[in-house]
Order: sequence, then C-alpha cells, then structure tokens
Amino acid sequence: MTRAPEACIALRVTPPPPALRLDIDSAALVANWRWLAARGGGVACGAAVKANGYGLGAHEVVSRLAAAGARDFYVATWGEAAALGDWSAGLGLSVLHGIRAEDLPFALAHPARPVLNTPAMVKLWRDAADGRPCDVMIDTGMNRLGLTPEEALSGLLDGLAIDTLMSHLACADEPEHPLNERQLASFQTCKAQIPARRYSLANSAGLCLGPRYAFDLARPGLGLYGGVAGPAADGAMAQVVRPHAQVVQVRDVPAGATIGYGATFTAPAPMRVAILNLGYADGYLRAFGGGVGGASAGGSACPLVGRVSMDLIAMDVSRAGGVGDGDWLAIDFDLAKAARDTGLSQYELLTGLGHRYLRRWT
Repeated sequence: MTRAPEACIALRVTPPPPALRLDIDSAALVANWRWLAARGGGVACGAAVKANGYGLGAHEVVSRLAAAGARDFYVATWGEAAALGDWSAGLGLSVLHGIRAEDLPFALAHPARPVLNTPAMVKLWRDAADGRPCDVMIDTGMNRLGLTPEEALSGLLDGLAIDTLMSHLACADEPEHPLNERQLASFQTCKAQIPARRYSLANSAGLCLGPRYAFDLARPGLGLYGGVAGPAADGAMAQVVRPHAQVVQVRDVPAGATIGYGATFTAPAPMRVAILNLGYADGYLRAFGGGVGGASAGGSACPLVGRVSMDLIAMDVSRAGGVGDGDWLAIDFDLAKAARDTGLSQYELLTGLGHRYLRRWT
C-alpha cells in the first residue's frame, strides 16, 4: 500500500529579518559616477551593472544612475537583462556576451542590443534581426571576447547597424603598461574604417588614463561601486557599501584557549569575543584571518580572530565595552585595502556578497 504524502504546512507569518545587511549609499554611487564621467572630458558615461550591479542590486543601481543622467547600461547575459524587468525606451542596454541561437526569441522581443563578438554572432544577428542595431566588440589585445581587427576590417560588418563599436582594455589599472597604447592604436585604426554611431574603449581604469581613451562613450564598472581602478582614483572614490553583521553570541575566552577551526588562534590574555552571523558563504572568504580583517563597534576596533567559517566569524570585542548578543558590528570593507590585505580582487570582494544580506539603500 502506497502511503499518501503528508500535507505541507502553510506558514502565514512574515519571515524574520536577516542577521546580515549591506548599507548602500546612493549619494556615494552617484558621486563616483560623476567623478568618472568628468575624467572622460564630457563624453557620455554609462554603467556596467552585470553580476547584479556588482552584487549590490542591478535594478536599484540603474534607477539611481538613470536619475543622475546615465543613459547606457551593460549586463553580461540575456538572463540579466530579463531580471531588470521592463526597460525604459529612453535608456540603452547592451548584453556583453552576445547572442546564441537560443537567445534569439527573447532578444528580438527585448530592446537590448547584443554585443557581437564572433563571426557566427554577426551572421546570426544579420539573418534574424532585420536591420536592428547591435554593438560590436573588437579584441585589440586582451584575447578574451571580440572579433580580431582583421575580421572586423574584412568586410564582415558591412551593412550592420552598429550603435557602438567597442573594445576592452586589459591593463588600464597599470598606466605605464605598454599594452595600453597598443590597444589604443589598434582601436583607432578600427574606428577610422568601421562606421558606427559611437565608439567606446574605456572602463573605470581606462577613464583614469585620461580623455584620449574616452572616445564617445565610457563604460565604468568597479569605480562606481567604490573600487579604486587605478592610481588616479586613489583617495577619490567614495565608499558605497558597508556590511554589518549581528552578534549571535558573546563569550569570555580564557588566556591560552584557542578559537575556531584548526585552533589557529590562541588567546594571549582573557578576551571577550563576539561570534557574528557572517562567513565564507556570504562572500567573507577565508583569505581574511591571520591578522587580516575586522569590524568596529561604537568606534572601537574589533580584530578578527581565528579562521572564517561558512556562516560564523569571531571578533575580539575586548576593547568595545557593552557589546552583547543581538548587537550589530560594522565590518571593515575598504575595497582597496581589503584587496591588498587578502590577495582577492576588489571585484571578487564585491560580487561575492551573497543572498543572505538585507540590502538597505540610503
């Protein structure tokens, strides 16, 4: 006799708030966009909002930057375009990874433009799109996505309605790297021979190289979100995101006791330690630890002690009087410093922020 499945219990209560939050500063985001736009000498300045707005929320980023004057936005895939929902006719949206045959039905119904990266993509779009605009990526030296200059100049693109001809800089965060000038020269050659409405080369780091790299349209990403994309941006970018974590438990640890997996930290004296709802499942990776990472409570520094666990970390709150169960600590999250200290890139630190945070825009 087959047993009937048990009925599900319908929960009709509001879920509790998360024990993690990101405080995201709208004014800082807009200020960074304006600073980057000024570096371009007055050319149009868009925004990369792929990877869910670098982890902060693509829809919220688009709405705030569009209100500030941005008109061009960039996602990686058609799934990311769909996640943005209804799209304003007054804004441009480009899909950087181009188009596959299985993308066509959605792409032809959506106002976003594909960025064509291969001869096969060019043919697919030419045959299906009935003259609709597209963007085209030229690989000028990064050897990632894009047509080679030889392919682009072969006549392959003749007759396409190219809105933006673009390329991407590989080493713009190193101003003296010789590849920057080689890529600039290669792109200028393509620009001179391939008709398009606009031309675009600079990301955040490219804008830091100066107006020669800006052309008609810039496509910043990292700098918008508070990352330092090159020496010219050092000290200029406002911090956009500040993580906070709630205390699960405060405990007294005697001198000589160890903390965390592997017993890698030994208390040198009696300590008061706060265990926080935060770990590598939330993007706070094990590169933190060993003297790297910390938080603050009431203006007092609270160093990270022991290894980072999946969902928990320990902070020394001995000098932060009054921290108790349920309190919130502000996590140290200066992107450039955290990248130097951990060896992680600023991009990893941002895009790794997980789904368990409440994202609170201010």
